[in-house]
Amino acid sequence: MSQPSAQVTAAEISRIAGVTRATVSNWRRRHEDFPAPTGGTESSPLYDLAAVQEWLHKRGATPSAPPQQELRTALRMHSAGIGPRLFPLVLATSTQPAEELAKLAELPDSELVERANSATTHLPEVVPDAGATPYAQEEAPAVRALLRTVQAHGPQEALDLLASRELEDAAKTGTSPTPAALASLMAGLLPGDAHNVLDPACGSGTLLVEAARHGAEGLYGQDLVPVQAQRTAIRLLISSPDATSTIHVGDSLRADAFPDLTVDAVLSSPPFGLRDWGQDELSLDPRWTYGVPSRMDSELAWVQHALAHLEPGGYAVLLMPPALAFRTSARRIRTELVRSGALRAVIALPPRVLAYAGIAPHLWVLQRPDPNDDERPSVLFLETTAVARDPQSRSREAGTDWAAIERSVLPTWVAFRDTPETFTDAPGLARAVPVVDLLSEQTDLTPAHHVRETPADIDPAQFAERAFDLRRQLAQTARPLTAAERRWRSAGESAREWRWATIADLTRGGAVTLFQTAARSPKEDSGGNESGAGQPVLVVRDLLTGASPSGTAHDIRPGDEQPIQPGDVLLPRASASGDGSFVRVADDADAEALLGPHIYLLRPNAQRLDSWFLAGFLGSRDNLATASTSTGSFTHLTPNRMRVPLLPLPEQSRYGAVFRGVYELRAAARRTAALAQETADTLTDGLTLGALIPPDGDVPQ
Repeated sequence: MSQPSAQVTAAEISRIAGVTRATVSNWRRRHEDFPAPTGGTESSPLYDLAAVQEWLHKRGATPSAPPQQELRTALRMHSAGIGPRLFPLVLATSTQPAEELAKLAELPDSELVERANSATTHLPEVVPDAGATPYAQEEAPAVRALLRTVQAHGPQEALDLLASRELEDAAKTGTSPTPAALASLMAGLLPGDAHNVLDPACGSGTLLVEAARHGAEGLYGQDLVPVQAQRTAIRLLISSPDATSTIHVGDSLRADAFPDLTVDAVLSSPPFGLRDWGQDELSLDPRWTYGVPSRMDSELAWVQHALAHLEPGGYAVLLMPPALAFRTSARRIRTELVRSGALRAVIALPPRVLAYAGIAPHLWVLQRPDPNDDERPSVLFLETTAVARDPQSRSREAGTDWAAIERSVLPTWVAFRDTPETFTDAPGLARAVPVVDLLSEQTDLTPAHHVRETPADIDPAQFAERAFDLRRQLAQTARPLTAAERRWRSAGESAREWRWATIADLTRGGAVTLFQTAARSPKEDSGGNESGAGQPVLVVRDLLTGASPSGTAHDIRPGDEQPIQPGDVLLPRASASGDGSFVRVADDADAEALLGPHIYLLRPNAQRLDSWFLAGFLGSRDNLATASTSTGSFTHLTPNRMRVPLLPLPEQSRYGAVFRGVYELRAAARRTAALAQETADTLTDGLTLGALIPPDGDVPQ
């Protein structure tokens, strides 16, 4: 029995066809044979997907859609559950060369389905609820789209996309992902001899993948959501084939799948704020060594669950909400964790590091007390907000500098862990607080309340010299902002009207070539012999901060290296910004680098398009809004839908020169703002700490 076709909106049709929404509206008005709405409302109609695809095919109006969009469209044509059924095919194709995947995708439907069924007959037993379910011939488009997605973007992106439909209500299912950089930091906090690692709320498996990358050989996971457990099992088989993994489905607090297991380490990002976590039926559970958590303190149930699964001396790193550090209902258990020495460190992360929450979460580092070890007289507190952002860019768009956090946090933690008695505080970053000083009426564990911002020893002469130098730099940097004044000409009584072309149109016409590269998966390690080794790589953080290329060839899938040329226009696939400040034209310095993943490179034909003209119009707010979709804190761009006006090359050059000046103006403003903030902070610290005194006479305003 064939599946009913899905319904799509006009916006989705525009993404499928690679055109603007205005073009779709124009098709509806001008073509009587355009499919009639089959649902929705008058203002937001829905159309039969199969009918739309047939209409587009007849008119030759369907360009080559991105593989991910092709897969999303194919999934919509089938009922829920098709995504997980395709998980085994991701595993089966993950080791296939790109050329082989391309050949398979071109097979007729019947042969393609037969090959897919043959490849997925025997699914490893490690996958929860594993069972071979043959693919039907009407599912051939989904199979074909999956092969193309794996070929273009790797198995991990394919897995994420397949799972997305099953996990649409992430807030209710607790399936929000742990950022890869955060997972790397958490795994890095574990000692090097942590061979067996458990994640009792494993989600998509990001933490277990990182644990394996850091040397773990035994990986154990459990998750309440079946799709997540299956996804984790498949992901580990792909990324860590040499490790032994055991993944189960179920509620770890109510139905622990590993009741007798103790491990070297626990890594977890458990769900926050659960009220129905089982407090009533679990009140006598032996795991509550430090006290029975209240109904509103489910996070402390996860903390004690982790400690119960550790070998004596084993470590746990858990992501926690910041309120747990001071919440009154949690004070008694916090006190016992501190008093016993089980809590070793609390690390405050910057705000908005989690896509699903604007909070600034904490990492709790715990260690199961060993009766044979010495007492632990202090707890380490780290505050990472100051080191988390590029000092040259304090804007939100700069994102979180995870490399800077790792450089600051990991050596500091290791120094404290190995020799706490000789640990020296780091002003503004870290402080070891004696246990006796923490055991107060509140037992407040908020790092910002313990980490001192300024050093104890202050040199007034150095402060004064620093303040003078900053004022001098600020004056020099701000000069370009006001040096040139220009009277802009009005376009007349009405704004200029353009004749537009989309990037899809320009690509088909040979005026622009679009390039992307794929990220390297954990299993793709060729030992450093791949082409491009040693060349810098332009990565997303460089675009967002205006920095020089800072990545390495390890960021790129082997064989996917794409050199950057002067005049290339670069923009990220996703950004937290709603403006075009991140659109960049490559210069001679960038031309020494390779293109990193998650970046679009548009190479204009210099005989037909001016690079700065193209970049300027791509960075307009209207253009970005038309060609973007928002998911939480980020905006995802689809460059094929962007558009530029059709102008002669000399006139493009005139516009391009001005757009280049605007880019330089933004860069100068960013540098000036950073210096102004640093100057103000230095003066305030100097005056309040007694290192500086007000100047004689009137203070200039």
